[in-house]
Amino acid sequence: MSKHTLSVILITKNEADRVERCLQSVAKVADEIIVLDSGSTDSTVEICHRYTDNVTSTDWPGFGKQKQRALAQASCDWVLSIDADEALDDTMAQALSNLLAQPTIKHTAYRLPWGVTLYGKTLKYGRSARSVLRLFKREGAAYTPDEVHETVIPAAGSTGTLKGFLLHYTHRDYGHGLDKAAQYAWLGAQKYHRKGKKSHGLLLALLRASWTFFHIYFLRRGFLDGSVGFIMAMTYAQVNFNKYVGLWLLENGR
Repeated sequence: MSKHTLSVILITKNEADRVERCLQSVAKVADEIIVLDSGSTDSTVEICHRYTDNVTSTDWPGFGKQKQRALAQASCDWVLSIDADEALDDTMAQALSNLLAQPTIKHTAYRLPWGVTLYGKTLKYGRSARSVLRLFKREGAAYTPDEVHETVIPAAGSTGTLKGFLLHYTHRDYGHGLDKAAQYAWLGAQKYHRKGKKSHGLLLALLRASWTFFHIYFLRRGFLDGSVGFIMAMTYAQVNFNKYVGLWLLENGR
């Protein structure tokens, strides 16, 4: 029996084709599941109600503020923040269960190795070879209010890494990937503009994009993921280029 309780927080909108896989992966380990939905028009809310009664319909203030709202509803000792397009693999679900069963937990937060899965392949290199901070002690934690690429600031203490993979089914198909990349680039441009960051011109935008591709494909060995690794390196490069072009245009009032 778990000695530490776990709140799972999830924000959704039109995720009917993916959210059940996510919820199934956490159902056995969670003491409570909290869902904030921002206007789904498909069966997302209905599916979520199969796993929890704590489903709230809200407006959309941005990723950081929405996740902070979900965190504010959590009541357990620990919080796992998961997205609808993610799922714990069996190894990670067991590692999490074992961790919560320990009398004392060494760290105040844990990183979860990402297993980005798209176009039929789980990527092991490039930008996908990352661990994201998603598991943390509830007391003293808070989210940054960023529109996109928000981060959680955990309570003071050390950070560990959980075994297994947080599978991330990031794209439904290539078209969805393009739409998502465009959205993130524009939100990133607005975020940088709000924070007063400068673009330093379009040439630097191109150089940043080129460096992003080189860093992901060569330095982080994205080429070992084959053709999908190449597609992802190009996608991240394009996102970085579009983000700084957007910032340049905002700076010049265009």
